[in-house]
Amino acid sequence: MRMFVALLIVFWSYAACGAEEVITLNTRDGVTQSYLLVTARDSETKTVAILFPGGAGYIGLKPGADVNNNNFLVRTRNLFVNDGVTVAVIDGPSDTSRMSDGFRMSANHATDIGFVVRDLRRRFAQAKLFLIGTSRGTVSAVYTGLALGNAIDGLVLTSTVFNANRAGGGVAGVDFASFKVPLLFVHHREDGCNVCPYSGAARLADRFPLISVNGGLPPQSGPCDPLSAHGYFGKEAETVTAIAQWLNGQPFAAEIK
Repeated sequence: MRMFVALLIVFWSYAACGAEEVITLNTRDGVTQSYLLVTARDSETKTVAILFPGGAGYIGLKPGADVNNNNFLVRTRNLFVNDGVTVAVIDGPSDTSRMSDGFRMSANHATDIGFVVRDLRRRFAQAKLFLIGTSRGTVSAVYTGLALGNAIDGLVLTSTVFNANRAGGGVAGVDFASFKVPLLFVHHREDGCNVCPYSGAARLADRFPLISVNGGLPPQSGPCDPLSAHGYFGKEAETVTAIAQWLNGQPFAAEIK
């Protein structure tokens, strides 16, 4: 019952407030790439963020269907909209049943996301455009970001997969200094996921801005799953606001307590 009440409060807090539309693009030969576009009603879009969920990367987008997913970036999409950021939540492409790290690093993935970027640029020509990844989604953000170069305006990496393991290489070995666009790290100090240690972000804090998150609700999932410190459980609103402030070029909280 306690878990049910906690989750109910979370989902009530994130009740849909933006206009949502599933966009499907033809990208590679015989392949489609879908994304969920969420925009604020009666508001001019000045900032757009492409969101890469973690795990397998699939959220099962279907026109007219509700999107219920615990992933940090999926469940907080309307918090971004409330803070003035239009979001495009990426689903997996039609030709892959699971987005492995290998796929997230591939030229095919970069091609698909390139189509999304061009579609968003067409819709919001004057807006700045960023990539945001969480957990395994940081692999997508990093490698598509490298491929896209100056076609984007910056990246945000949350709960970054710094360490390689059997599931994939993560971003181990990436030279973050090679990015030509601004880069922000966000990490919970108590992230218990063994491939996403806070120490990895702390080591980069002298070169890149870092938002460090503390506290939250007692975990309702495993340490590498979203309803824990790994997914900023209980600190979602403060974390999203700080990210949005950075995206919008405003002062932001470097320490969330």
